[in-house]
Amino acid sequence: MKVKASEAAQAASETVQEAQREAGAAVANGFEETVSNIRTGVAAATGGLERTQEKVKDHMDKAMRTAEELVSFGQGNLEAVMRSGQIWLAGVQDISKLVASSAQAQVDATVSAFRQFSTVRSPKEALELQTNLARGSLEKALTESRHLADSSFRLAEEAAAPIVARVTLALEKFGRTAA
Repeated sequence: MKVKASEAAQAASETVQEAQREAGAAVANGFEETVSNIRTGVAAATGGLERTQEKVKDHMDKAMRTAEELVSFGQGNLEAVMRSGQIWLAGVQDISKLVASSAQAQVDATVSAFRQFSTVRSPKEALELQTNLARGSLEKALTESRHLADSSFRLAEEAAAPIVARVTLALEKFGRTAA
C-alpha cells in the first residue's frame, strides 16, 4: 500500500506540477496577450492622436489663410473707399468751380444788362431789353442745370466705380464659397 500511496502521491505531484506548468503557461500567454493588446491599443491611440493633430493643424492653417484673405480684402475695401472719396472730392471741386463760373457769368450778364438799361431811350426798348435778359437767363439756367446734372451723374458713377468693383469682387470671391 505504501507503494501505491507513494505512486499516487507521485502521480498527484506530477499532476500538480503539470497543472502548475499549464497555469504558468496560461498566465504567461495571458500576460503576453495583454501586453500585445496594450501595445496595439497604444499604437492605435497614438495614430488617432497624430491624425487628430494633423486635422487640427490643417484647420488652423486654413483658418489663418482665411483670416489673411479677409484682412487683405478689408484693406482693399478701405483703399476703394478712399479712392472713391478722392474722386468725389475732386469732382465736387470741379462742379463747385463750374457753379461759381456760371454764377460769375450771370452776375456779369446782369451788370451788362443794367448798363444797357442806362442807355435805354424808350419803355419799349427797356421791355425788349428786359425780355432778352430774362430769356437769356432762363436759357443759360437750363443749359447750366443740364450740364450740372450730367456732371453730377458722371461724378456719382466715377466715385461709385471703385466700390462697385469691390462688391463685384466680393461676389465673385465669396459668393462661390457660400453657394
